[in-house]
Amino acid sequence: MTTKGKATSIDIAYLAGVSQSTVSRALRNSPLVKPETVARIQQIAKELNYKVDKHASSLRTQQSTTLALLLFEDPTSDDSLINPFFLSMLGSITRACAIKGYDLLVSFQQLSDDWHADYEDSHKADGIILLGYGDDVDYRPKMQQLDAQGTRYVRWGADSGTLCVNSDNRQGGRLATDHLIKLGHRRIAFIGDASNHYPELFARYQGYAASLLSAGLPLEPGLQIDAITTEQSGYLATKALLESKSAGQVSAIFAASDLIAIGAMQALTERGLTPGEDIAIVGFDDLPLARFTSPALTTIRQDTRLAGETLVDKLISRIRGEQVEAVTIPTQLIVRASCGS
Repeated sequence: MTTKGKATSIDIAYLAGVSQSTVSRALRNSPLVKPETVARIQQIAKELNYKVDKHASSLRTQQSTTLALLLFEDPTSDDSLINPFFLSMLGSITRACAIKGYDLLVSFQQLSDDWHADYEDSHKADGIILLGYGDDVDYRPKMQQLDAQGTRYVRWGADSGTLCVNSDNRQGGRLATDHLIKLGHRRIAFIGDASNHYPELFARYQGYAASLLSAGLPLEPGLQIDAITTEQSGYLATKALLESKSAGQVSAIFAASDLIAIGAMQALTERGLTPGEDIAIVGFDDLPLARFTSPALTTIRQDTRLAGETLVDKLISRIRGEQVEAVTIPTQLIVRASCGS
């Protein structure tokens, strides 16, 4: 058979010896079609230079074949207002969407906006991925409204009654603190918020506390200094630690994020202390920048590639009406020079 003009799904169905509906399913990689049939149909479509008309398809299915990624503003040292940790996550989410045949709509939001109502009412996307949220106590009512509206969404971060994908923050806290203890440190400070306002940081603190107690070391309240995930906050918190009565004989710092750790290193340097020699330091995230600090930062790696893929997979499953559960991704200790070993 030869086709004139633009190829259609009817042409593909004829050449493949299947129905038009089977062609549609195969081009969406539907599990209802045998893999060998999917491969044959997709090869014919490629030979015919066939392109799916997403607009027509969405009119039939009442789906946009678009996912929305909502980034929420974070305090940063520049004008981006985007935590650099989420930039690597953005790349993995974009790739995962392309593989699954979805477009990605990226939108930057303020938490005060009515973004939850906007995306529900306008049907801009079939589902939402949420990244970054600031204070969890303020954020939770937004999640409750999404749940009440039946919005299909997934969230990166700590679980608070919503479908989420997150790293094993408690495990990461233990890995960091266990490493410092094995190096001989006994008075280890924690720089980061330790409350339900920032549950991811709090889980890292819980891992830190569990590690100390397992080693028979006291948990000293004066060695925990609140900080949010910015360099400035880490800098100010470390200055406060160094000026406190609890600072004596502190030989190591576990910073709840790499940005906090970078600010802490600056505060140590200004005080005439050498990070990695006078005071060991461990961060959390493994930002690309962590390899290029001086000294290079020992940190806890979050698997952003797997995280992005999992967020997309879980959201598509929700869109299809499938039962899905929260996922916790293991973390990994990355040893560099900031611990002196």
